[in-house]
Formats: sequence, C-alpha cells, structure tokens
Amino acid sequence: LLLLFTCLPADVDECVAADEDLLCDHFCHNFIGGFYCSCRYGYQLHADNRTCTVECSDGVFRERSGVLSSVDFPSPYPKSSDCSLRIQVPPGFRLRLHFHSHFDIEDHPEVSCPYDQLRVVSGSRTFGPFCGTRAPDDIETDGHEATVMFHSDDSGENVGWRLTYTTIGSTCAAPEAPPHALLTPVQSEYSFKDHILFTCSTGFTLLQDGEALDHLQIVCQSDGSWSSSPPRCQICSPGVFGGPDVHGEHESLCQKKPAPAREEDGRIRPTRREVSMYSFIASFSGPEMEYNLPFGIGAPVVDCGTPHAVAMADLVFGSHDNSTVFGSTVSYLCREDAVRLDPSNSSYSCVLTGDWVHSESGSSRLPSCLPGCGRPGRPLPPQVKRVVGGRGATPGLFPWQVLLQVEDRSRVPEDRWFGSGALLSPSWILTAAHLLRSQRRDNSVAPVAPQHVKVFLGLLDAADQRLATNRSVQEVLLHPHFQPNNYNNDIALLRLTEPLEFSELILPVCLPPPHRQDDPPSPLPNSLGVVAGWGISHLNTSLPRPGPTPPPGPTPRPGPSPLLQFVKLPVVPQLECLESYASRSVRYNITDNMFCAGFFQGGRDTCLGDSGGAFVMQDGGGAWAVLGLVSWGGPEDCGSQRVYGVYTRVSKYVEWIQQYTGGETGGYDRG
Repeated sequence: LLLLFTCLPADVDECVAADEDLLCDHFCHNFIGGFYCSCRYGYQLHADNRTCTVECSDGVFRERSGVLSSVDFPSPYPKSSDCSLRIQVPPGFRLRLHFHSHFDIEDHPEVSCPYDQLRVVSGSRTFGPFCGTRAPDDIETDGHEATVMFHSDDSGENVGWRLTYTTIGSTCAAPEAPPHALLTPVQSEYSFKDHILFTCSTGFTLLQDGEALDHLQIVCQSDGSWSSSPPRCQICSPGVFGGPDVHGEHESLCQKKPAPAREEDGRIRPTRREVSMYSFIASFSGPEMEYNLPFGIGAPVVDCGTPHAVAMADLVFGSHDNSTVFGSTVSYLCREDAVRLDPSNSSYSCVLTGDWVHSESGSSRLPSCLPGCGRPGRPLPPQVKRVVGGRGATPGLFPWQVLLQVEDRSRVPEDRWFGSGALLSPSWILTAAHLLRSQRRDNSVAPVAPQHVKVFLGLLDAADQRLATNRSVQEVLLHPHFQPNNYNNDIALLRLTEPLEFSELILPVCLPPPHRQDDPPSPLPNSLGVVAGWGISHLNTSLPRPGPTPPPGPTPRPGPSPLLQFVKLPVVPQLECLESYASRSVRYNITDNMFCAGFFQGGRDTCLGDSGGAFVMQDGGGAWAVLGLVSWGGPEDCGSQRVYGVYTRVSKYVEWIQQYTGGETGGYDRG
C-alpha cells in the first residue's frame, strides 16, 4: 500500500500583516488564500482595493457665517481624497476665514506641502497651499465667493483642519449731516445693507428732489455707494398757528396736509401715525378738515431699526425702500426646507415704543423657523465604531428619539422596563407594540394603562432626566392584529395629553410612502439605515424573543448605556433573514411585515432596551424617514455572527398610522 501526502503551506492571515502597505484602511476580511477590504458607511473603496475614500465636493455654504472642516475632524481625515467646498454669500459681502488652532496636515521638512495640502481660491486669488501644524493667518477675500480645496494622498494619520467664516459688508463713506438735520445711527463706518435715517430739527421740513418728506431713509449698497444723496432741511413758518404765512418758492413745500385725522368736540386729534410726528393737538373751527400744517414740529420720527434675524428665515420688508420707521412692516418667510412653528402669521410692525411687534398678538417674540420632519440640526457623521451600540450621539442628532419607561402594575411583583419610540408630530409617538403590552403569560393582548407610561424627549443622558422634556400619555393604541407569539404587526401609537413645542432638540421624523401591492420591499436589501437607543452597549445580552414569555423586567447587567448610542446597519436580504432564523428553530416566523438588519460577521447590533427605536434612512430629498422599528432578536447574544435584529416594516402600516394621526405627521407627501 502506497500512501502519498502533499504538504500545503499554512494559510496566512493577511489582516494581521505588519506591513502598512498591505493593511486595509477600515475593515479587513480574511479567507483561505486571501483577503479583501471594506469601508465604513459613507466611504468608497479606492482603486487600490485597500484605501477608503470619501466624496466631499458637493457642499455649498450660503449662510452669512458657518463652520467648515475636514471629514471626521478631529479624527484623522480620509486618504486619497480631493475635497472642494464652496462658500457663496450674497453679492456685496466679502469673506473672512479664521482657522482654528488645532491644525494638522501632513507636511515635509524640506518641500512645501508635497503630500497633503489646503488651498483657498477666491476670484483670481489663491491662498496657500497650507500644511503642517501651524494654522494659517486669517484670510479676507475681495469677493463674495470662495472655494476651499483639500487634497490628501494615500498615507499618513493627521487630524486635519477646521475654519469659521464670517462676512464683511462693502463699506460706504459716512455722509455729512446737512444743517438742521438729524442723522441716526451715527457710526464711524457703514457696511452693506446698513440704513441711515434723516429727519429735521423742529421748525424745519425735509426736502429731497423738490418733495417734502416726513423722513428719508437711505441704504448702503453693494457697490459702496448710498441709495440716495443726503436731503436738506428748509425752515418753515407756522402760519396756521398765528405766525406769518410762507410765501415764495417754498410755499407749497412747507404746506403739508396731515394724514387723515378724526374730529372730536371741535378738536383735531392726530392719528396714531401722526403722534410720531407731532406733539400737539391743534384747535380747529369751521367745516373744512384740510388746512395748512407746518411739517416737522414735535418729536422726531420713531425708528425701530433693522429687525432681528431668524435662523432659516428670510426677511421681507413691506416697502420698496426697506423702511424701518413707525408704521413700517416686515415679514419672516421660512425657507423651503423649514416649517414655521409659531406664530403662523409672521408679519411684524414698527410701533411707537421703537419695537417690532407681531401684527396680531402685539408680542415682540420672534417667530421660529426650524427644520421640517426628518431634518436634524446637524448631519449624522459617517464613522461608526464596530461595537454593539455604536457610538455616542450628540445633542440634536436624533431629535425624534423618545425614551419610554413602562410599568405593569397588574403583575405581582410589578414589572418595569424601558424602550424607545419615534416622534411623529406634536401629539403622536410611534413605537413597538410588545413594549406597551401588559405582560401576560398567555397570548392575550391588552395595553398597559396610559398613566403607567412615561415619555422623555430631548434627552441624551438617560441618567439625568431632569434636562428632558416629559409628557404624560392620553391613549395607548396597539395594532389590532399584533401577535405576541411571533411579534407580527409589532407596532403601536402613543397620543400625548399635551402637544409638544418643537426645538432643535425635539423634531419629528418622517413617514415613508405607504406600501403598494406591486412595490419592491422597503427598505431595499443591502441599503444602510441608522438606529439609536439607550440599549445594551456591550455583548453577551440578547433582544427579547417572541413567544408567551414576556420580555424581562428591569434590564440585567450589562445594563443600558446612560448616553444615547447609535449604529448604522445594512438591511439583510429577506432570504438570508429567513434562513438564518430557520437554522436556529422552526418556531421563529419571519413574515413579510418584518425585515432583518445587521452584519453577517456580527459586531454591531441593536439590543435589549432598544425596542421600539426607529430604523431611519434618508430619502431622495435628504429627509430621514422611519423605515423600521426595533422588534426582536435571536437566541444568541447581541452582535453574534449571523444573529440579525428583526424590525417591523413601517411602510406596511402608514395608512393605519394616518387613520389616527391625520395630517399631523410628516408623510410621504412632505415635498
């Protein structure tokens, strides 16, 4: 008998190679005979199949001030990238760029910026290249546009840069005040869009281009000139009040009819607008209401000044000359990507006190223009670390996130547990049905009492609920076909007793389009979504599983993360989702109302305490919509290999949701 043996070399794990040129930039996946690299969400694999690059050339900044930075600052910026960020403010303004002191771009001791470099281009001028660890001096441009260009090569670990830009208006020379004229405000320098108001001293009238005016307001224009030349003040004699009549070329100019007045007991009483021009009541007799009245006597004209700016709103003046004196009106218009919250009428008037007040309520409180549904005040960062629970959120990153604390007093001892929900409108919250079901050992379905549900919003640290906005619950609505044995139709609504006021920390999420019979599944397989929650941030714990046994009461160790955590997870193809759970037990039933999300190799997942949290994705317009709700998981620990989280498919329930919420929710027709 002859036996032949062939000796094969041992397989090498390239993912632990010491040579930096062989290592993957983000994730390395080893297999027998080779390896491959992959990248975090938001990155693309470079042609070298090792480096992860990012697209960073689609930003246009149009606000009067803002902050720009390298990707992931202050973490190391991506390799092999070319970023181009445009700043474009209204004509008439110039730009000032200030670099933060924490500046770190790869350089060379002998050659100027051969590897990575930052440049600023404005018109025909180029500033830079900049690199090293010394922040550049402030940059002032000649025009209203600039482009920040950043290049990185395929090596190095530097943290990058951050800058703040502000605007400088074109300056206009300070005009001379004509004799007997009053000029406000008096400044050493005037910038683009600054206003000056001219009035005349007592006994004089203001003349401009042969016309008598009560006042004149001029504005500094984008080219550095004033919109009009200064007026002059002409003396007038109060003939109608016993002095000599005015004759000659200025007779018609100095005789001015007052605004419509009312007659009471034989006395002329000025209207509200007249009060700002005259400080007297004139005696009058006879049938005529019109008479010669000298202009300019009494108190100066009230000027309310430039109205305060409102974030995400444009200011529209009621007059073509942008007048800000008594009786003038302005309106605030929220931009297309925002929704006006309060008040609904945004018209304001200048009143005698020198204040801008709401035309209906008389309040001086400014309106609020905040992002519409699914538009947090800050974008979600692309980087996510590979641990269960992901990374810590920052204030305003998930303004729709709700912390729910539930107790069931029908049991002995009483049960208490927590979970998450998603804010849909000022009065409605979306969550999972199993979270609000009174825990029973049979399959009967009954909601917990509304008074036993606590709602917290605007919360980041679950350990400090004093900083949160809390509401009591008026009604608990479980889906009528919720099945506790397999968690099918695991969806519910909460109606709050008192509507919420939106802010940067409290905003609603959008609903997806409703599912139609011939539509492809939503969300699509392999697409990426984001989930946030205060659930387990460590391994060795599992999500609740469907069946007659209720979810656990107080969360066991390892406990919940006190800080809100989030992860980005891919949607698993439905067949892989079915096969994964079929291989574990026949009792697991994945229906069309569910989908799976997670990584085959594990490492990131939702977990106990995340139940009811929103699985959100961006739509084509950039708004975030809730595509899924955290529902249940497999028997193994969270983050185990091929143990996917199971989510309720929200698109199947949009019509059911809107039966109760009506037009309050930000749905698929949000524009």
